[in-house]
Amino acid sequence: MHSAEEIYNPERQLPRLLEQESTFSEVSAKDGAVAPKGSRRRSFKRRVGHDWTVAVLYGALDTIGWIVLYAIITYVRGDTFYSSQLDFLLIDLLQVLVIVQALYIVGGYDRNVDKRTLAYAVEHILAVTAAAIFSAMLIYSAATFDATMRPSRGVLLLSFMFFLPISLSYRRWIGKYVAARVANRAFLIVGSGEKAAQFYRSYKNSPNRQLLHFVDTAVERIGKPIAGDGSPIVEGGIAARLQNLSERYSGIILAKSVKELDTQLLDKLVRTQFQRTRVYTLESFYETHWRYVPVEAIDPVWPLQTGFQLAQISPYYYLKRLCDIAFATFALVICAPLIAIVALIVWLGSGRPVIFSQSRVGRENLIFTIHKFRTMVSRGDPDLDDIYTRDGDPRITRVGRWLRKLRLDELPQFWNVLRGDMSLIGPRAEWDKIVERYEKKIPFYHFRHLVKPGITGWAQVNYPYGESEEDAIEKLKYDLYYIRHYSLKLDAMIALKTVHVMLFSKGR
Repeated sequence: MHSAEEIYNPERQLPRLLEQESTFSEVSAKDGAVAPKGSRRRSFKRRVGHDWTVAVLYGALDTIGWIVLYAIITYVRGDTFYSSQLDFLLIDLLQVLVIVQALYIVGGYDRNVDKRTLAYAVEHILAVTAAAIFSAMLIYSAATFDATMRPSRGVLLLSFMFFLPISLSYRRWIGKYVAARVANRAFLIVGSGEKAAQFYRSYKNSPNRQLLHFVDTAVERIGKPIAGDGSPIVEGGIAARLQNLSERYSGIILAKSVKELDTQLLDKLVRTQFQRTRVYTLESFYETHWRYVPVEAIDPVWPLQTGFQLAQISPYYYLKRLCDIAFATFALVICAPLIAIVALIVWLGSGRPVIFSQSRVGRENLIFTIHKFRTMVSRGDPDLDDIYTRDGDPRITRVGRWLRKLRLDELPQFWNVLRGDMSLIGPRAEWDKIVERYEKKIPFYHFRHLVKPGITGWAQVNYPYGESEEDAIEKLKYDLYYIRHYSLKLDAMIALKTVHVMLFSKGR
């Protein structure tokens, strides 16, 4: 057991302080941080650099763009289904709310999501398409009770067809401006120890291209490279660099223990977070910008920290189970002919057994038997030294290669979902023998069993198929992020990303 001092120590209290949102106008006035009237222009420039500014701009453009577009198309086509302007306004606002929610789920208002990539374009298309289908279902379901609120199907279809490229176009244009603006600023990293060096190595392998400035109060480290030749040099003068932060830095990253910071510097960092520039802990930076949790940044009592959506049993847990039952039942009924055809193809192509079954580890370390269509040659007990499939793996049958590409080999898993062994979305269910090995070698691997495994998951859609223990560690980072942010929004994002992976990625 851990004492209260071990669980609630200052090092765990700081992240909560840094993640709070507060104006603290009285404190700012006392410290002279409130800009005088003559510096409103400079204050406005600082606000433009905030994360929420871009989100508000996207939201305003989406709302105004949809309302104007829908009104023009309604007028041109002479839609007379509305009995009053109030009915028109209600239908219009309903569609705006659905669109905003759908785009929010895929990161359409997140400044840290690059809107110029093909991956985002696909997710944007899927989100707007889903919004069109969902809003149509709501509107025409309501129209069965009140026919005066039934809009023209042609107007609805054309509005979404025009809104899709327009909304994507101005996101790409604004995204280009944001990227150019951000590129001129750097991140200020406080610390120069092993944590800071590990962060630098991770940053080099990430899509981020902003500069990194490392500073420290330890005199013996100043003037030395952070991670070998060619890496940034550690500098001093933290107090001086905390001036004019909004013009020079996108944020401050705390990469050293709180116990190593003096009280004055710690107080200054907290005030900086509240008044001017965001201050990240290492864990919060990884989660915000890269959407995973670094294993090296957590400890055995990590699940006891604040911010967990999964704490105890949330109402969403039961809602998700109902969705699992409904979708699995529907899928098994609709896909029954396809399941029979695939089973016949497997039998004709490589004989029996048609179904591959194996013991896997589920929630709370409960063992269950998973079922999939067999895609590899029949064999006895798997070799623990060769459990990964690779490109061109000779053990995969000709039929199995296609089944893996199309994800048809996973159709029998809907039975596991219906039974409650698995969920539609969650960490990958791993073989019990390999879990025993991972738990001995990979720190905190057992945390991934706090939730049910899934057919698809955050790690599956963000990281390629694992071929080593190093890959297992990388995928664990995404599983930990999923556990911490367990929510409907994240599950919806995974569902859309899964469609993207199935349509455009290679499977194994």
